[in-house]
Amino acid sequence: MAGTELSQENLTGEATLDIIARANRFNRWMYHTIKPFCRGRIFEIGSGTGNISRFFIEDHQQILLSDFREDYCKNLSREFGDSPGVLGIEVLDLIDPGFENSFSSHLGKYDTVFALNVLEHISDEKKALNNCHKLLAKGGQLVILVPSYGKLYNGFDRELGHYRRYTKSSLSRVFASAGFQVVHKQYFNFFGIFGWYFSGNILKLKIIPGNQMRLYNALIPLIKIFDKLVFNCLGLSTILVGRKV
Repeated sequence: MAGTELSQENLTGEATLDIIARANRFNRWMYHTIKPFCRGRIFEIGSGTGNISRFFIEDHQQILLSDFREDYCKNLSREFGDSPGVLGIEVLDLIDPGFENSFSSHLGKYDTVFALNVLEHISDEKKALNNCHKLLAKGGQLVILVPSYGKLYNGFDRELGHYRRYTKSSLSRVFASAGFQVVHKQYFNFFGIFGWYFSGNILKLKIIPGNQMRLYNALIPLIKIFDKLVFNCLGLSTILVGRKV
């Protein structure tokens, strides 16, 4: 990005984040899925519009917000900067070559680091997880949510700048290479597979339709039942939790 000019990827990402930010039931479901693994001082990687951050803040958790983009961080500061429990707001590049120097005051200080739909945007996934490892205190936990299954990769992924999609096995290998002990793994949002495939692979759309997301959001109480029926063994997203040992 040069000056105020945004790339097509950034514009698509903004539009998608805005659509998802309005899906309050879906966001709350995601929050409650990862909440049991988040404790103590929390560092959120890729806070974006704050659609998940707000639930932690409402629950009076201690949390530091961050994003790669400075404009998102400014918006987060305006909305959440004075909220009790917010430890700060940082512009953060998870693969910054000078990560240890740039973020030295944060190393080893957090009980939980989490990143939802972030890792797939990063070319060097191992370096990203190595730096998450550095932010955690001993025994701290990393919570990652990423898109599932390479066969589902489509125009949505390309427009959003996704390098890859994952399975529990492939993400577990990356966790292990970064020094984490995997303590939990599951899939999330089984019913979403059908909507993603139909819109992206059949209709060849490049952005999630707002009316489709609104309908999906309204149906969340029913959609959650499908995850229970398949025992979280299939899903549009993959969730892993790793412990720093």
